[in-house]
Amino acid sequence: MAVATLTYVYADSTAVVGPLATSAEPHSYDLCPVHAGRLTAPLGWELLRLDVDEDEALQPTTDDLEALANAVREAARPHVPEPSGPGGVGRRGHLRVLRTPTDA
Repeated sequence: MAVATLTYVYADSTAVVGPLATSAEPHSYDLCPVHAGRLTAPLGWELLRLDVDEDEALQPTTDDLEALANAVREAARPHVPEPSGPGGVGRRGHLRVLRTPTDA
């Protein structure tokens, strides 16, 4: 279980191990307690360790609960296909389906 996030700041030659990030960022990696504790910085780099309260990191936050509630609402929403528009154009998600006219 991840409890810390490692972020490389290439411009400053710095690696930062800090609290678990709430969003994905380039050059950031979530770490388990073992790897967060054993991590070393590349040669010539500085390593900053910010306080990580493992007990607090394992507790769900308000953002976590809200994201879970939104995902459940979305999954429970019935899927209703959109009706075909004029000229036989239908929609399917973000794509449009164009039907070939048939010869009568």
